Amino acid sequence: MYTLIWIFFVYAFLGWCTEVSYAALVTGKFVNRGFLNGPVCPVYGFGVVIVLGCLTPLAGNLPVLFLGSVVLTSALEWLTGFVLEKLFHQRWWDYSEEPFNLNGYICLRFSIAWGLACMFVVRLLHPTVLGLIRLIPHLLGAVLLVLLGAVMAVDLAATVASVVRLNRRLAQIDELAAKIKEASNEFGENLADRVLDAAERGANWKEDLEDLSFRLALHRAELADDLENWEQRRDEQRAQVRRQLEEWHTGIQELLDRESFGRRRLLAAFPRLRSIDHRDALERLRRRMEMRKK
Repeated sequence: MYTLIWIFFVYAFLGWCTEVSYAALVTGKFVNRGFLNGPVCPVYGFGVVIVLGCLTPLAGNLPVLFLGSVVLTSALEWLTGFVLEKLFHQRWWDYSEEPFNLNGYICLRFSIAWGLACMFVVRLLHPTVLGLIRLIPHLLGAVLLVLLGAVMAVDLAATVASVVRLNRRLAQIDELAAKIKEASNEFGENLADRVLDAAERGANWKEDLEDLSFRLALHRAELADDLENWEQRRDEQRAQVRRQLEEWHTGIQELLDRESFGRRRLLAAFPRLRSIDHRDALERLRRRMEMRKK
């Protein structure tokens, strides 16, 4: 167990280094990849532990080692993506545009890459890593593992809190946007009803005026009063709706501009992050962050 935990942490760190290097080649800048804030990607640590535990006896058979690595790592990646989506209602990565993908969680191209990487780890890298682990005095190694575990636990708690805050903010943005849309629709419907009612009354009055010319002055006065009252109510309603819309727009802007390190890092670490429940709000937040960078 002591050795397995060390293997987990070592490859979680090496996996983070791999993700950062890949992001640097693609974007030309440093991006702190991974679910956690610290320099670890736990999925890599779990993946290597599973592969070593299941396939070390087959290390001499390269085809079996490759196929087994593809199956095990792909299953782990699919399960991780599925669980994260169900827990946090967000799609953290999406391979839907890749050919031969499964639910967008895994795809053939990266599954092959994981298989090749595991062959390299099992046959070439791991003996060196295992030798380095054995050089660490057991007591010192145990103390370091306790510290690393505590730091990761705190990091996990902070990350989960950041995700919860992000989801709450997206829900607030969507709620305000829905209120703005509902108010606009209600105002438009009321305005249309008023216009149609005025047109109908005007048509009726016109018909009456043709038959009863002596009531022309009275109808004109009534129409003028109704029109004046309607315009006054319309202006008051417009002003009220305008004030409410401005208040809601201000609320949305405050939510979009509120700084949060965890939010910024997660959006940068997972450029394909997609919210299941609040897709439009997340895209609006992402666009706002890009505008502020410029």
